[in-house]
Amino acid sequence: MLTSTQIADIAAELAEADRTHGVIPRITARFPEATIEDSYAIQGVWRDAQIASGRRLVGRKIGLTSKAMQQATGITEPDYGVMFDDTVHESGADIRHANFSNVRVEVELAFVLEHPLEGPDCTLDDALAAIDYAVPALEVLNSHIELEGRTIVDTISDNAAYGAMVLGTVRKRPDEIDLRWVPGVLSRNGEIEETGVAAGVLGHPATGVAWLANKFHQHGARLEAGEIILAGSFTRPMWVSPGDHVLCDYREMGTIECRFI
Repeated sequence: MLTSTQIADIAAELAEADRTHGVIPRITARFPEATIEDSYAIQGVWRDAQIASGRRLVGRKIGLTSKAMQQATGITEPDYGVMFDDTVHESGADIRHANFSNVRVEVELAFVLEHPLEGPDCTLDDALAAIDYAVPALEVLNSHIELEGRTIVDTISDNAAYGAMVLGTVRKRPDEIDLRWVPGVLSRNGEIEETGVAAGVLGHPATGVAWLANKFHQHGARLEAGEIILAGSFTRPMWVSPGDHVLCDYREMGTIECRFI
């Protein structure tokens, strides 16, 4: 395991990479002894520094919840990170490409909690009962660690590669729609690049919310009412460049679009 000094130093490296939109060498290449516990400790030091600087935490992202994403990254278990208020955009937004590193887009559903959710034995039904509504979302990935050879330790340390989120406008309560069959048709500059359905996320997109509540219980924490939970992608990540127009069609849950400038 890493020392507290090493953890703090890596967190500072990642904060500087975030500030400069740069990329650092792979953590696991330099510290092969680093564990998953170390990676969440690194993320936690970085998170606390961001909060101390005035940023407001609004939710959590869950990643690597679908076979498509696991195959795309070579990582086989879910992870999570935090989301701040200044990273949330509305559909139609112009997003500065230069503010991110290794910029890709994923198709997801987000859930807003009406009630707190706590493990250790949280089930899918418990998660659905706690959810106020689902809303379609695009996640913008932002990876500050070199991609080749990275492991889940690298990804978690880097706030699970979260950069930003674009939210749709159609909201559905869990009892209003079969969330498993919400589709996503992702286009870049008018050409369809990726397709999928939300069942690709652990069989049901809200399963990850229950998983996260149980994970949090291990650290003596819970998910709070009002938090946004970004549930994981059901397509592979799509690379984007400056000037790209991105559109995703979720059928009865509407469309999301944004442009990278």
